[in-house]
Amino acid sequence: MTPQWPASPPSRREFLAATAGWMTIVANPSLSVAAPDPNAPKLRAAILGHTGRGDYGHGMDVAFNDRPDLEVVAVADPDPAGRAKAAARTKAPRHYADYRELLENEKPQLASLAPRHSDQHHAMGLAALQAGAHIYSEKPFTTTLAEADELLALAAQKKLRIAVAHQMRLAPNVVHLQQSLAAGLLGDLLEIRAHGKQDARAGGEDLIVLGTHLFDLLRLFAGDPVSCSARILQGGRDITPADAREVRDRVGLVAGDEVMAQFAFANGVHGTFTSRAKLREHVGHWGLEIIGTKGTARLNANIPPHIFILKSTGWKSDGRTDEWRPLETDPALKLPAAAQGFAAANARVVDDLLQSIRDRREPACSGHNAMRAIEMVHATYHAALTGRSIPLPLITRTHPLAAP
Repeated sequence: MTPQWPASPPSRREFLAATAGWMTIVANPSLSVAAPDPNAPKLRAAILGHTGRGDYGHGMDVAFNDRPDLEVVAVADPDPAGRAKAAARTKAPRHYADYRELLENEKPQLASLAPRHSDQHHAMGLAALQAGAHIYSEKPFTTTLAEADELLALAAQKKLRIAVAHQMRLAPNVVHLQQSLAAGLLGDLLEIRAHGKQDARAGGEDLIVLGTHLFDLLRLFAGDPVSCSARILQGGRDITPADAREVRDRVGLVAGDEVMAQFAFANGVHGTFTSRAKLREHVGHWGLEIIGTKGTARLNANIPPHIFILKSTGWKSDGRTDEWRPLETDPALKLPAAAQGFAAANARVVDDLLQSIRDRREPACSGHNAMRAIEMVHATYHAALTGRSIPLPLITRTHPLAAP
């Protein structure tokens, strides 16, 4: 079953008990979470997309292809040319201009919310849940916490499952890193430093588009944060609500071109998120630096991610030498080509989603976890706009940059 951590990092005993079901993934990283029952009926699956308006993010259109446990029955896309191409890619026998018509006619049991533009996810998700479909959604999950709350409440009411495409959570080497940390690889966890891509999207856009991946991993390793403080700058000055803007990917309001956020976790664990274009060359790859009492690890975010361990000589009179070396036991070093890339990453999330439906549990990449990642984004804005530490979870569920 999926590990469910307490607010504080798990003990070694808690970790090993919770991850017993994941040992197959660690030992055989190209395999599914669990093999489907060949005698079980296939679930009817549909893809909801919008060419020219978010399109189809990161393989979300073909995540259900060629599976023994799913039958892709239809695709919806209001753009005629894009719809025809999507139908060919997904091998869907029927296609619709209106996703509501698809849901009414086809009654799928599983739906992919495929657009990168997350301002469409709420309406699509409500319609899919009301039609009785489980959901696999592109991230960011929603544009506000209120939207996420409504989807999660409806899913709970209807006993349906929601998974969100935070694929790195189920990467074999991330699962392995969890196990290694719990077994004492770095000693006691002290601090996690996260850096966004810090590219042309540096600042608020990086915070929501890439930051949600990193916040999901921060929570995976450190548990739920209890407070946030932050500073967000626009052109060198502190932001105000007047700096709110929409961006091309329609992921909700963003602000600022520099973000510096700090999160307090249980047991004194400290977390940070930084996105500043001027740091890009110095920091390099986006990801996490995990610091413990006995060492430091680096997770370079990617599909698949890559794990490194810091080897240092320690300080001497003539300085010191630091070297980042691949984690020798990293399963990603031995991944076959078929187990790399978005196709394999999405397959792991879908595998776990389908197993969660069978087991009547929450999936690992759950809508709840995705909501918590967005909550960390919104807490960053609340802290920056008020100039004070903000307790978590948030009481206010509207977007902090939206007009009152």
